[in-house]
Amino acid sequence: MNHVKDSNETVEKIAAHFEEIIKLLGEDTSREGLLKTPIRAAKALYKSTKGYRADAIEIAQQAIFEHAGSKMIIVKDIEFYSFCEHHILPFFGRISIGYIPNGKMIGLSKLARIVNVYAQRLQVQERLTAEVCQSVAKVLNAKGVIVVCNAQHLCMKMRGVEKQDSSTTTIDYIGDFESSIDLRNEFFESLKYS
Repeated sequence: MNHVKDSNETVEKIAAHFEEIIKLLGEDTSREGLLKTPIRAAKALYKSTKGYRADAIEIAQQAIFEHAGSKMIIVKDIEFYSFCEHHILPFFGRISIGYIPNGKMIGLSKLARIVNVYAQRLQVQERLTAEVCQSVAKVLNAKGVIVVCNAQHLCMKMRGVEKQDSSTTTIDYIGDFESSIDLRNEFFESLKYS
């Protein structure tokens, strides 16, 4: 019950700040269309940043299984939504994860949950990619992990340079993927198949 009380108090504090921001922008917060906007925006922001209140390793450890099979396991195109920590504007895209088991495998949905934990924070794409890679490696003690992230950033589309068709790709890898270009190539070739 305390968690609910704490989250309600936090949302109300955020809403008060949103109300002040809206006023500073020159709007009338008593206008009909804006009456509930501060609380709605606060709830949306609180939910969209729930990664701060989650532990990726703890979540992943709920679904670790013995495994003596595949040479490589790949889950591709895990969609995510995040906020750029520089402008607090959304960026979004897809992450693909490959790993080489070392006697253990993870429930596939847990990989998506790991992505969510790190994406649902103020982020930069480069760190998001690295944090997912490091977490998968840590929880599985995998022989190797590789993560590729492709995203579009509203901070590039809505402001600044305003380039609508740009996207950014980041890659991180450790273990056997670091020492073998053949494994990296195998991973990227596998991403081409649907």
